Amino acid sequence: MNRAGNGKSYTRLPPLPAESARAAGLRYVSDAIPGIERRPAAPGFRYVAADGAALRDKATQARIRALAIPPAWTDVWICPREDGHLQATGRDARRRKQYRYHPRWREVRDESKYGRLVAFGRALPRIRRRVARDLARPGLPREKVLAALVRLLETTYIRIGNEEYARDNDSFGLTTLRERQVKVEGAQLRFRFRGKSGVPHEVALTDRRVAQLVRRMQDLPGQELFQYLDEDGATRAIESTDVNTYLKRVAGEEFTSKDFRTWAGTLLCARALRRLPPPQSAAGGRREVAQVIEAVARELRNTRAVCRKCYVHPTVIESYLEGRLQNMLRGRSEHAALISLLEGKGRRRRRERSLVPLLARSIGRASGTQVAAP
Repeated sequence: MNRAGNGKSYTRLPPLPAESARAAGLRYVSDAIPGIERRPAAPGFRYVAADGAALRDKATQARIRALAIPPAWTDVWICPREDGHLQATGRDARRRKQYRYHPRWREVRDESKYGRLVAFGRALPRIRRRVARDLARPGLPREKVLAALVRLLETTYIRIGNEEYARDNDSFGLTTLRERQVKVEGAQLRFRFRGKSGVPHEVALTDRRVAQLVRRMQDLPGQELFQYLDEDGATRAIESTDVNTYLKRVAGEEFTSKDFRTWAGTLLCARALRRLPPPQSAAGGRREVAQVIEAVARELRNTRAVCRKCYVHPTVIESYLEGRLQNMLRGRSEHAALISLLEGKGRRRRRERSLVPLLARSIGRASGTQVAAP
């Protein structure tokens, strides 16, 4: 377990990638090793092994087809091993590096990722208490401005932002907002700016303490909104790394600003599905889930596909489709009920996965043969 500065121990966060590969029964690999190369050849592509020979192995060819590597990718590298955690890499049309992972590695990493969400949910009350204390500090010290940013991460679902995106794409997040992109009227703040992928943001909230702080920051020199005064009275800007460092120190865990969006997406989805009656049919349940995901995606300012894949814990959707969500969330605070739901499903999944090799060995002994675990 990790330990915070106060000596308390908290839930262990997800394993390192190499540990995840071992847990999935895979080899941790890198595209720096020689691999299979894809070359254009009418009417499609041909594949060349690391030794320069044409690839003729039928099983490997089938594995490559199953990866469904987009034709538009360039600089394609394909893992020579079937059990490599990373199966392929390439560059898309915008020269961004893309990855194809082994399904078992994704499964382990997804479970770890959402196990992290439980740890974050447990740490959230502690984070809120520290944020409240730091917001009450006098003046414009660094900790006070960082606390305001964390408060806004939780209440607005706005991304943290980085200076490179602001400079190159004219798109903004919390730490890169300019003074002109927020209006303050009494206790109300209204943010208006262009976010990631050019998505327009118009976000309003009421928070008297944060509004007072923002009004004071707007009076400071410079375009950046979130600035503080150092010990010498000089104006300093806050960066996204400062916020993540603050979070780690406050929570005693390796949390980042993105964890707020994942928690928010999962909570919003659970809240909406909880209000619905249990589904009467599989098709009806899927329709309700699609509508809820669309609403949550609007709140997070994401596409439906990204919202469901990256920001909503699958346990919430599974529990609703199984008709168990309402009972599992009944009679407790929303926060505690959600943590209990996620923890319970995670324990069941770990037990099921641990039984796979045991069952495989039992079947092998009964039949007198060796059966490999999947």
